[in-house]
Amino acid sequence: MIPVQNVYYMLSYAFRVLNEQGYKSIETEEFHNVAELCASILTKGVKQQLKRGLGQEYISETKALSSPRGKIDVTASIKNLSMIRGELVCTYDEFSVNSYMNRIIKSTLLLLLKAKISSSRKKEIKKLLVFFGDVETLDIHTINWSIRFNRNNQSYRMLVAVCELVIKGLLQTQSDGSKRMMDFLDDQKMHHLYEKFILEYYNTEYKHLKVKASASMMDWQVDDGFRDLLPKMKTDITLTRGERTLIIDAKYYERNLREQYGKVSIPTDNLYQIFTYVKTKENELVGVPHEKVSGMLLYAKTDEEGAFNNEYQIMGNRVCVRTLDLSGDFQSIKSQLDDIAEKYLRVRAE
Repeated sequence: MIPVQNVYYMLSYAFRVLNEQGYKSIETEEFHNVAELCASILTKGVKQQLKRGLGQEYISETKALSSPRGKIDVTASIKNLSMIRGELVCTYDEFSVNSYMNRIIKSTLLLLLKAKISSSRKKEIKKLLVFFGDVETLDIHTINWSIRFNRNNQSYRMLVAVCELVIKGLLQTQSDGSKRMMDFLDDQKMHHLYEKFILEYYNTEYKHLKVKASASMMDWQVDDGFRDLLPKMKTDITLTRGERTLIIDAKYYERNLREQYGKVSIPTDNLYQIFTYVKTKENELVGVPHEKVSGMLLYAKTDEEGAFNNEYQIMGNRVCVRTLDLSGDFQSIKSQLDDIAEKYLRVRAE
């Protein structure tokens, strides 16, 4: 079981804005569940945004107006008898706080009022909702999370990400199609956070390592250049220092090991996957001075299976299969990640 406070630390690496002064008090708060944690992050983030001013964007409006503006819809004006009233149906752009991102935030705040969070937190949310009076809500089941961020709306990136975590974490579809509140963070959502946390930990704490800011893509080393229908190879984390390279594939499952033919073992597809990454990366480095590329399957430790740390030499490459224990204090998590960097890349945190 991951302590809620560790989820906060993982989020603080995944979203660096949480290390700013406005969020510092969260670190000392005690949370009974992840919903409470996300509510705290979101309320503080919204307060910060309100100080800057709610983001606005041009929203397309269609209304019957006595003073025409924008594009006049003559057909609609005749159909609605607007012309008789001395009005014309017009479509125009209005610079408004009723933006899609503000609608996501308002919808999420309203959902949190139904969650198992403290009454004081709910009062805080209700006070914030006053500032969203001109903002409409969304059907939370059909929200489009593919939002483009730019320099003007960058401050919304973390807020929208937490909203997605809340909405997807607090709702679950029943067999009859209805919705109910669920325990926060299933394996799929935790996998993305787990992967992002490990990547950003090394990106933040090891400035002298070459760490990809996002997952790196690899090309299949085919003999004739024909790659049609081949799946994409996307590694989670690639760490490089000098001539040493370590590829980490982060895995977060309810169960890490599988039983086959009466024997417990690493899932075959996971091992094949990391070995393929290692060999492909090594082929990319032909002609460049380098040591053998190493690979690692880094599983989040489960209570049932316990910890393991096995290393294999496979066709000349070092492949490690180990667990990361997320249940202790956060310093122990850092120590485990630091041990990996020191052992495989011979480097210490700055």
